[in-house]
Amino acid sequence: MSAIGYFTAEIGLWSDLHTYSGGLGVLAGDHVKSAADAEIPLIGVTLLYREGYSRQHLDSDGVQSETYPVLDPSEFLEETAITIEIPLDNQTIYARVWRANIVGQTGHKVPVYFLDTTHENNSQYHQEIGQRLYGGDDDTRIRQEYLLGVGGIQLFDHLQIELKGIHLNEGHCTFAMLELLSRGWSREELAQNSLFTTHTPVPAGHDRFDWSLVREIMGEKLPEDAQELVRNAGDSEGGNRCSMSHLAVALSTSVNAVSILNAEVAETMFSEMKIRPITNGVHHPTWTSSTMTKLFDEHLPEWKANPTQLNEARNIPVEALRQARNENRKLLRKLVKEETGVEFEEHRLTIGFARRFATYKRANLVFHDLEKLREIGAGKIQFVFSGKAHPKDEGGKQLIRDIFASAKTVEEEIPVAFIENYNMDTGLAMTSGVDIWLNNPIRPLEASGTSGMKAAMNGVPNCSILDGWWPEACKHGINGWAIGNAEDDRNDPRDAANIYSTLQNDVLPSWERKDETWANLMRESIASSAGFTGQRMIEDYLHFYNKFN
Repeated sequence: MSAIGYFTAEIGLWSDLHTYSGGLGVLAGDHVKSAADAEIPLIGVTLLYREGYSRQHLDSDGVQSETYPVLDPSEFLEETAITIEIPLDNQTIYARVWRANIVGQTGHKVPVYFLDTTHENNSQYHQEIGQRLYGGDDDTRIRQEYLLGVGGIQLFDHLQIELKGIHLNEGHCTFAMLELLSRGWSREELAQNSLFTTHTPVPAGHDRFDWSLVREIMGEKLPEDAQELVRNAGDSEGGNRCSMSHLAVALSTSVNAVSILNAEVAETMFSEMKIRPITNGVHHPTWTSSTMTKLFDEHLPEWKANPTQLNEARNIPVEALRQARNENRKLLRKLVKEETGVEFEEHRLTIGFARRFATYKRANLVFHDLEKLREIGAGKIQFVFSGKAHPKDEGGKQLIRDIFASAKTVEEEIPVAFIENYNMDTGLAMTSGVDIWLNNPIRPLEASGTSGMKAAMNGVPNCSILDGWWPEACKHGINGWAIGNAEDDRNDPRDAANIYSTLQNDVLPSWERKDETWANLMRESIASSAGFTGQRMIEDYLHFYNKFN
């Protein structure tokens, strides 16, 4: 039996299994779910983080703190009889292996294996290696990546499954390639039978380790020409450190990015490498609310097996669509009240913004000019935010404090709520319950932006800078709105002014009309989501998988 190994440092399968931090992990979950639906012989490999990414706590001023509640994997996963043993730090470390079976629509199973260093034979230090996702310093991170790559390849020995090829979801997984080379794969075999997916469009976002540390961890598994490979792949630091992404690209012939624009950006980062775009997609049964699921079941009966039927959303009766959407809006208002105490009003336009709080996403941009915002939206709009900043990201934490401060300033005219501890459940409630989905990153730094796809699938128009997936989907004024004119330079006053102009001149007039204008926007939004499903995405990946020997 042969299979494709799908390696990822994080994965979001279910909300409470907190082995994900944001879009990269949730995308990985959607990938394996879509592969199960498509009956692809895929096996997922990841790490088990018993303390996860962190639980976010916010005080009344928006100051973020974190706790790390310990996860009991037996609540979600099945423990296997497999124990991985690999050399590290002049001793052997052990990893027990847990499994989740992802069952597709036809009953096909894609197993996802989680490597867990909480083992009685490990030192306390090595037990703690895998406790937190993206936690610790370089010493911890490189050991996590060593376990994922080297231990992940060893897993297939225990499974007695031949690796047909490997798919690496970002550079965290690169050591799997070095392990295969050390086992006798030639450079040509590795290049032919591997696919590397890059998401991060900025050099600073790629893992880099000092060469001395890499040699200490990898030993003879590190190719003698590794530094030259990284340098020749176009590393912005000239190979002074080991860029995991550039090393992966150097050893691959197949590299893809996660949107058309993302591929164009990636080609400027990796020398002489053709980066092919495979725009992300979302697993449509997972990310459609129960209310919209009932609506689609009635009016688009084949949509689960054939999500291209969402193209026919234009035929959904207006009143039925309004009723479903109003139910989701009601559920969100209830959630906001329970979680934040903020009372939302049914008649107002609800604007949603939820994602990882990285600074380039500019979560506070809509509050750039509070007087202008009041002029446009007093009595008419309300905002709901959610999202975590990385525990060490002081810039991201400042964005949250800024939003809280702005919210207090405008609360009499414009209600603003912030739901703490953003997770997959909150994401679905928000993408299905708001009226428009706001996104205003610094272009072209948004790799894809799958939350906007989820909103569209639930009948929520996007209002976004033309970044990530949105340039491929946007029909301005028909299925949503473009903010600005695809400007690439950072100019916060200009972009904030463009948000205000779009809200004032396009969004609110459409919202306030009493005819079918808004219903048509919702229907077109759903129709546009047909091209951004996990089914379409996995079909695109098959182009590469089918080339594996």
